Amino acid sequence: MTHQKNAIDRRSFLKSSALAGGGLMISFSWLSSFAFADKQNETQWNELNGYIKITPDNIIKIINPNPEFGQNLMTSLPMIVAEELDVQWEKVVVEMGPHDNVKLGPQFTGGSNSVRMYWKPLREAGAAARQMLMMAAAQTWSVPVEELTTKAGMLYHEKSGKSGTYGQFASKASGIPIPKDVKLKDPKDFKIVRNSKKNVEGQKIVSGKPLFGLDYKHEGMLIAMIEHPPAFGMKLKSFDAAQTLKMPGIKDVFSLKMYPDDYEQGGFDTRTFNELLVVVGNTTWEVMNARKKLVVTWEPAGDIKFTMAGRNGKTEVVVPGELESTTTQLEKMKEYAAKPARQLRKDGDPETAFKNAAQVIERTYNAPFLAHNCLEPMNFFAHVTDEKALLVGPLQAPGWTEPTLSKILKLPPEKIEIQMTRMGGGFGRRAYGHYLVEAALISRQAKAPIKLMYSREDDMTYGIYRPMYTATYRAALDANKNLIGFHVKGGGIPENAIHANRFPAGAVDNYLAEGWEIPSNITIGAFRAPRSNFNAAAEQSFLDELAEAMGKDPIDLRLELLKRAKENPVGKNNEYDADRYAGVLKLIKEKSGWNNPENKKYRRGVAAYFCHNSYAAHVVDMIEKDGRPYIERVFSAIDCGIVVNPDAAANMVQGAVVDGIGNALYGGLTHEDGAAVQKNFSQYRIIRFHEAPKKIDVHFVQNNIDPTGLGEPPFPPVFGAVANALYKSTGKRFYNQPFISQLEELSNSRLNNNSSLFIKQL
Repeated sequence: MTHQKNAIDRRSFLKSSALAGGGLMISFSWLSSFAFADKQNETQWNELNGYIKITPDNIIKIINPNPEFGQNLMTSLPMIVAEELDVQWEKVVVEMGPHDNVKLGPQFTGGSNSVRMYWKPLREAGAAARQMLMMAAAQTWSVPVEELTTKAGMLYHEKSGKSGTYGQFASKASGIPIPKDVKLKDPKDFKIVRNSKKNVEGQKIVSGKPLFGLDYKHEGMLIAMIEHPPAFGMKLKSFDAAQTLKMPGIKDVFSLKMYPDDYEQGGFDTRTFNELLVVVGNTTWEVMNARKKLVVTWEPAGDIKFTMAGRNGKTEVVVPGELESTTTQLEKMKEYAAKPARQLRKDGDPETAFKNAAQVIERTYNAPFLAHNCLEPMNFFAHVTDEKALLVGPLQAPGWTEPTLSKILKLPPEKIEIQMTRMGGGFGRRAYGHYLVEAALISRQAKAPIKLMYSREDDMTYGIYRPMYTATYRAALDANKNLIGFHVKGGGIPENAIHANRFPAGAVDNYLAEGWEIPSNITIGAFRAPRSNFNAAAEQSFLDELAEAMGKDPIDLRLELLKRAKENPVGKNNEYDADRYAGVLKLIKEKSGWNNPENKKYRRGVAAYFCHNSYAAHVVDMIEKDGRPYIERVFSAIDCGIVVNPDAAANMVQGAVVDGIGNALYGGLTHEDGAAVQKNFSQYRIIRFHEAPKKIDVHFVQNNIDPTGLGEPPFPPVFGAVANALYKSTGKRFYNQPFISQLEELSNSRLNNNSSLFIKQL
């Protein structure tokens, strides 16, 4: 598709409202304040984000404010507006809007926060529009507004028998003052929300319509690729591009710096390499082949210092320059784990509890770096001139990237337009807009519209990984096998994963949580349920082993601890609601038939976790298939408050389960002398179709709590449930991810034992 720049500045709409062809347009801002505008033509309407538009023939158009990468926001968020507007869903048209941080805040898709964040503003937008239409009809018919009702985009006055469509009153409604404190529906009256609706982009997706950043085209667009250093801790020294420039279709080769030396980085300004070596040409294939002809000399980067600007002020950061290897990283982690650590929380007297314990259980858990591996590799289009910048592509956090672009390009925000395409995966990776900034700088240098392309190898070796983690859990039991002390000490490269105020904190009298970190030049970033994805794996595995040592059922132990946390909580900073946490455990126990003798053929593992304001529990049922453990079915119980679109929500949980199983069993990235060993899917193992469960049965707790997170909460407990099922299947506990390594060791051990037995029999 070809972009055409609209003549009007989008921020000029802040002082106006748009009315075209007798239609009504309602814009709702980040703070739920509504604004209307003057007459504008149809093109100008499309400049706005976050609006409701009603045409005279009663077509309802709703703009989706948040970037979409598969969680079905393009359907779920407009459903919220449509519910309060009281329209027929089948008559709604949905479009993705461009970035506008004034009207819609950061438009951030991440942190399982989209529906939770927009729940009230979008409801208020729909309710305000409905009220104004009723007031317009009341004035036209000379009747009290209180006597009017609405249904499916129609207005009714029962006493007079009059009726009309929203479209008939849209023009008049636009001139009515915006009502305040509009009444919202009681959840029991919802007709759209809580009822499954098909993906509004489903047909476009299955028919291959251009939706993604990789699909975007622009007149005169060139392709750019970057040659990154081969290892973390290296930088560009010199290059010879003579042979590259002779290759077909190549326009230019140059180097440039991303951030100035004095640049203060924000929290999502993470970038791995600051000096870029760029090849620009006509097509991706030509640029990829020409890049191979570069003759490059790299050199050690040494320690790098920069300033990080954050909520708590500025911090001076020193990035070590060594070329790191996984073996030495593991040795360092063992060394740090033995040292005193930073206290994160302390309740009671854990030291005395462990000193007097009749039994102490201690286990250590480890996990490697993980790559996000979005199906669509990093890419972005940029057309930057001295006057303005247009950027189009897949991005989770346009509101956090725009200020960075403004500083780097020295352009005011109103001269920067960011359009978001559908993303082929995100999981936190696309919250870091370095590739967008790179594209903008390359376009400015090349003086041409540019699409920056990352190959799979570029993306997998660039960094911004899930960190490398370790944690040691200890439990103190008295002579009667009662839990009297709990201690967790966790660390990682370059952060720890400990959530000190989460379960079982608050349920144990004597509790201690500690953390430590090791600096690294391997960059990290948010990875689906950051920190929680490891913390849950270790904690839930340990609780299972603890239950066995105490002679208790693993679900019953968790419920006993949660009962204590509810009735007589320890400490004041417990993050979770013990009732809701217990609720998903009770639901999973029921729906999985946990105590049903008919399920004895399965090796069952259970885990539950709280994060992103929601609660999730899974039971994993494992069998042996082709001589190896196979997860045949999974039961899931989720409490995320009101579920807007049930089928889409169930799909998200199912996706999280498959993703969790794959990462638990196979995910892992290692390094040797600073270089990633795994560079593509031929080396970085992911789950395959035949390895996914045949059935994932999802159940939601029914309540009227405002929606909480869903994209991430189901993911972390999958790891623990898989580990616990593997124990039941193999008789061995699994402490190190990915679990496939230990499974292969067990398999080889059994083969050797069988061979020895066969020889003896001979």
